[in-house]
Amino acid sequence: MTTVLGPIDQSLRDRANLVVPGGMYGHMRAGGLPEGYPQFFERGQGCHVWDVDGRKYLDFMCSWGPVVLGHRHPAVDAAARRQMEQGDCLNGPSERMVELAERLVGLVTHADWALFSKNGTDATTTCVTLARGATGKRKVLLANGAYHGAVPWCSPYPYGVMSEDRAHILYFDYNDVASLEAAVDRAGNDLAAIVVSAFRHDYGKHQELPDPAFAARARALCDANDAALILDDVRAGFRLTLHGSWDQIGVQPDLSAWSKAIANGYALAAVMGNNRFRDAAAQLYATGSFWCGATSMAAALATIDVLQAENGPEQMRRMGQRLRDGIAEQARRYNLGVRQSGPPQMPTILFEDDADYARGSRFVQETLSRGVYMHPKHNMFLSLAHTAADIDFALSVTDEAFKIVARL
Repeated sequence: MTTVLGPIDQSLRDRANLVVPGGMYGHMRAGGLPEGYPQFFERGQGCHVWDVDGRKYLDFMCSWGPVVLGHRHPAVDAAARRQMEQGDCLNGPSERMVELAERLVGLVTHADWALFSKNGTDATTTCVTLARGATGKRKVLLANGAYHGAVPWCSPYPYGVMSEDRAHILYFDYNDVASLEAAVDRAGNDLAAIVVSAFRHDYGKHQELPDPAFAARARALCDANDAALILDDVRAGFRLTLHGSWDQIGVQPDLSAWSKAIANGYALAAVMGNNRFRDAAAQLYATGSFWCGATSMAAALATIDVLQAENGPEQMRRMGQRLRDGIAEQARRYNLGVRQSGPPQMPTILFEDDADYARGSRFVQETLSRGVYMHPKHNMFLSLAHTAADIDFALSVTDEAFKIVARL
């Protein structure tokens, strides 16, 4: 039993095709998912979403990461409404900007200052620009397969990208010290930055947590070459810890990029840095008409309040581990090779020997048809709204899905 696309969703796709190139673009294009996945949604509440045809799903994508407390969290939405009544996009920032910067500097271990924008790509690009401006050097090292945004210097897709856009980008393999050292050698005395993700979360691949020895070596190489260590915490920030994801392994970056979960679905991104890069950040011209929007900053302050009060990262870890343990037991029972990777708060479930993702696609189609929204290739997300009862419901559904896949 797989989900059939609803008539309202299909109608919206047909209309969109007339006025939106391709009908949809980027990662929200449902065409990249197995057949039957909805593209248009009506609402969300807690850890559930409803598509435009009224079907309800237990949500394990959380809007691809931004929803960390649950959809329409009352404290966050109330803070946003209060700010909206005063103003959002003004002639300059509101007091909320200073309050939020103070709050983040007090939370994130390496941070002495913060700047704000709207998207993760804004934040990672600002980090790279700062590193080059501060060091006067050009070469930037990225891990093979890593995603840092959707602009030419880092986009995973070659369309419209010229070789000149990446003339000073060099690559290494995540968690491979020798590969990193070789890339640093290739950069010579022109190394501006090493960019690392919080953990290896490449699309469609088994995830890898950072090796502390690799992280320490990246830090040492940046120090030895007067380069910036940049942590891309856009995806993982505030889900693994409130203090910066590499704080857990005792390695601090110079600069970090944040977005997604910091405002529970309100559009916001941040760059944080240490005092070494304060003067460079003060000289940088990076701006946008909506970057100082006060509503999302009020939402971020409320989001942090809840995460701190409820020890959000640990609660999400416990629920993620409950899901992981249940999936592992079911896979063993049905004699199916399944590999779960990444932190429990951001689970990835891939079938072994499934190069074309056929089994993975069938698995998530079966869960979708029973009211659980999962992804066959991308890491998923837990929110603070997921309870033990929700996880147990999900496991009752995955058990049925495994049973069907085992017959294939």
